[in-house]
Amino acid sequence: MNVNMGVSSFSNHSVEDVVAAGMAIGPVHHVMQLYSMKDRKTEEGIIRRAEAAGCKAIFLTADSPVLGVRYNEWRNGFQPSPGLGYPMLNRSPEDIAQQSHDDGFNSFNSDSHSWAKEISWLRSVTNMEIWIKGVLTPEDVELAVEYKCDGVVISNHGGRQLDETPATIDALPPCAQAARGRIRIHVDGGIRSGVDIFKALALGAECCWVGRPALWGLAVCLPFSCLSSCEHN
Repeated sequence: MNVNMGVSSFSNHSVEDVVAAGMAIGPVHHVMQLYSMKDRKTEEGIIRRAEAAGCKAIFLTADSPVLGVRYNEWRNGFQPSPGLGYPMLNRSPEDIAQQSHDDGFNSFNSDSHSWAKEISWLRSVTNMEIWIKGVLTPEDVELAVEYKCDGVVISNHGGRQLDETPATIDALPPCAQAARGRIRIHVDGGIRSGVDIFKALALGAECCWVGRPALWGLAVCLPFSCLSSCEHN
């Protein structure tokens, strides 16, 4: 569909494979989602791989100094399906199985977020665009402009990081007003139809990012495709 794509640090496929698959179909731009990490060598390794693969930008996640309290994940003992690893984090399925998702995240994620430290370091190691993902306030838009970021993504992390977080469609207008054309504004969260996209564009966004609907579609299509295959055979 020639829709641009963001690659998660927790992707079960490498950025090289994801970009290669996308480019084989059409002219698609990719960005690499990144966390601030305790180990700069690991973080820089992800950046270098993304850059070499042809990614256009880094989306630095700014709303996760710690992992949100996710009761459903705790209750269900969330883990990826057997056999799936995190190649961008250099974690095999066996590595992942040895610790909880929370422990795995906390082992590499830095809880000392700093505009001055993170943005200057990223500028020193890459020429890719640097966007801040997880912005919900005009004040953070102003900081993104001050630190010469290329853009911001108005995002509440799918509502999983903080209870009672503002809806991104509500946070968008004041953030777009604060930007005043000085920085690019994208948005994600709750985009379920073309009408939602129309609203977001009308309220000041340049682009909408979509996550869950694509996953829901794949989850539904896979069982049906298996069923159709079985019936055919």
